[in-house]
Amino acid sequence: MAENQAAGVAEQQEEEFTYPIRIEDAGPGTKKVSVDVPQERIASELDKQFKELRQQAAIPGFRVGHAPQKLIQKRFSADVREQVRRSLISESYQQAVEKNNLQVIGEPEFDDPDAIKLTDDAPMSYSFTVEVQPEFTLPDTSNLKVRKPKIDIREENVDQAMRNLREQQGVLAPVEDRGVEENDYLTADVHVKVDGNVVAHQHDSQLVVRPGRLVGVQVDDLVDQLKGMKPGETRTLKVHAPDNHPTEAFRDKDIEIEIALKDFKKMELAEVDQTFLEDLGFENEADLRQALREQMEEKINSDIQASMRDQVAKYLLDNTQIDLPAKLSDKQTDRIISRRAVDLMMRGMPRDQIQANLETLRTGAAEEAAREMRLFFILQKLAQQENVDVDEAELNGRIAHLAAQGGQRPEKLKQEMSKDGSLLSLFIQMREHRAIDQVLSRAQVEEVNVDEENK
Repeated sequence: MAENQAAGVAEQQEEEFTYPIRIEDAGPGTKKVSVDVPQERIASELDKQFKELRQQAAIPGFRVGHAPQKLIQKRFSADVREQVRRSLISESYQQAVEKNNLQVIGEPEFDDPDAIKLTDDAPMSYSFTVEVQPEFTLPDTSNLKVRKPKIDIREENVDQAMRNLREQQGVLAPVEDRGVEENDYLTADVHVKVDGNVVAHQHDSQLVVRPGRLVGVQVDDLVDQLKGMKPGETRTLKVHAPDNHPTEAFRDKDIEIEIALKDFKKMELAEVDQTFLEDLGFENEADLRQALREQMEEKINSDIQASMRDQVAKYLLDNTQIDLPAKLSDKQTDRIISRRAVDLMMRGMPRDQIQANLETLRTGAAEEAAREMRLFFILQKLAQQENVDVDEAELNGRIAHLAAQGGQRPEKLKQEMSKDGSLLSLFIQMREHRAIDQVLSRAQVEEVNVDEENK
């Protein structure tokens, strides 16, 4: 029995084959790999496949496993040769990556893939370029100084939170004695023009008169632009779309947004009476205000921690020399979008609302991909250096928290996140935060007051 095992091991070792492989630098974070598949290796694999096929092939007139080898080769030659070609490319590619410790971050780009063919009397050679994780050194963080914002919640902050809540519970009422004012709700036909041509339109569009985005462009003076407007009136807003606008036709263009007002209503805030309080689960206004204050404190503490983490990230970015691949793949841009979606989930935005605004999330993603990729590599190396990780229980706990925020079952949310890739993004984010928090635990923290405007 021992002899049979030894023979099996010896046979396995004989089957191992080392391909001639050459690795060259092809730019920052990019390698060019050239692979030769010798003719004898091709012949050996073809012979092996044809023998296996002969044992299984059912050919009319012959018992299974007894058809002539030449007949098998003639009938199945094209299929077997293609199968062997793919198998040899896959096997040699994996060997090139593993034996040379290439930390691949994108899909390989083969040089002239149609020319990679098997021949009977010559080796098969091919080459590809691939993006790999760049090599770099992390900066020293032992003397890092971090500013911790000090934010006090004042009564006017609670007043604003109360107003927001009353607006959520309020009703829209008709307006007849004035023109449009801030926070009014408009019904209008919107036409978007580029170079004088209508490129998009939406009838009966719903707009709120406050600073925000129109057709994917931020309009900070929307209140001034629409103030005093009355039904039947048309106004044209002139804006300039950024070159990373999600709609290609708008990019880096002067845009005219024509708003034809049909009707508008004002928001009548809900009265803070006993019914209002009971519907929200409170006995009195003081308890509601205290709950709003606690909610704001929780949000502020989260924002302060995020601010401090951002300072660490900025320090690492500013003090780390790292060269990225010249071309970032779409997959990396998609990862940026996934990370943004997770950030919004952590801030309490409903998942369906995030899905409905994926194009907005994509805005600027390509341009930010380089910075995000640099930070991604830096934080992954930092996590390794700090020896931090996130286990399954911690990940499930965070998912349960997110599910509770969105009113979902944790197992369903986890399944959805696993399908769209955001589960991996959540794991990576948690691991990165833990690594940064390790740095913060050693940093010199200076508490600073925040001016009234930042409040």
